[in-house]
Amino acid sequence: MAISTGGGGAETPMSDINTTPLVDVMLVLLIIFLIAVPVAIQTIEKLRIPVIVAQESKDKVENLLLTVSTTDVSGKSAGEPGFQGANRGGECRIYINNVTPVTSEELRDQAFKRLDAIVKREGGPQALMANPDLIPQVHIRGDVEAPWRCVAGAIYNVQVSGYPTVGFISNPIDPNA
Repeated sequence: MAISTGGGGAETPMSDINTTPLVDVMLVLLIIFLIAVPVAIQTIEKLRIPVIVAQESKDKVENLLLTVSTTDVSGKSAGEPGFQGANRGGECRIYINNVTPVTSEELRDQAFKRLDAIVKREGGPQALMANPDLIPQVHIRGDVEAPWRCVAGAIYNVQVSGYPTVGFISNPIDPNA
């Protein structure tokens, strides 16, 4: 490594590039990519949530149960005669308590009204914060062929409505099978 002592009397501009900041930035970017690439390679398409039969929920009343599916290739929704199963390219279908079909706007409105009624009944937000067990949750069941865009839309709508906790329900795999 060379150093200029400034002798010689002539003031000439330094023409060497300081590469230390460039190397620092490159090392930081390398570390970021080493961490981010394995996460980005994993795809949501590998997620397989089991197909469920629509039935009334047995969960506690305060929890909001959603079922997410799509129309089949002929455009029929779950529950209609001749339904052939969800199609990845179909239109999203959301059912409250596995029974009532709703649009995204209706889901947002009904979820907000339901949560607001629970908060008022329990004595306001402070009462719920004092006892977190009273805070209702959203449980989502997704059809095995429902695309992630449908599930993500349902999550977004209930979070906009104010629900702090969203979880997924699936049928457990029998370890003895």
